[in-house]
Amino acid sequence: MDLLLAAFPPELGPWLEAPPAGWRSDCTGIGALTAAVTTARLLQDHRPERVLFLGTCGAYDDRLAVGDLLAVSQAIAASAPELRGAAFRPQAERTRWAATWPLALRSHAVVVPPAITTDLRDADLLSTLGPAEHLELTGVFAACHGAGVPCAAALGVANAVGPEAHEQWRRHHREVSASLRAAVLLLLG
Repeated sequence: MDLLLAAFPPELGPWLEAPPAGWRSDCTGIGALTAAVTTARLLQDHRPERVLFLGTCGAYDDRLAVGDLLAVSQAIAASAPELRGAAFRPQAERTRWAATWPLALRSHAVVVPPAITTDLRDADLLSTLGPAEHLELTGVFAACHGAGVPCAAALGVANAVGPEAHEQWRRHHREVSASLRAAVLLLLG
């Protein structure tokens, strides 16, 4: 059995109750810490062979557009204050987790900040690490790496990062999530 995850029910849509054959589905909750704790519990409870996370993300710049679908190559924990030199992490803290099984989608690194970025200067800084922003993936990937369970993620771009991000996301997230599910269904065979 494989485990299909998303942050909250609209991203899984009908798959929350009726996932593809061979898959069990659940929600991690929103934010990296909640996602890490929930994913660790789900891994322990269900012992899946692998994990696939589905979700929406924001694009930092024109490398990605609303509606684009991507596989995540790695999830990177970062904040704009770190990149400005106004904060730092202990050198021993891990901040990057790679996807450990491939998906046949264009692949990108995804930045996981502590909160949704609304400042365009901060978005420019964070874009140096990857073209997209997501809130849960470091937690999901960290839990999977800790348990030795292969993990991957597929995301759909629902908004541009910046001051209008939430309103754009509200307009597009359901349609983008449905498009992502259709593409993933083809990938899973």
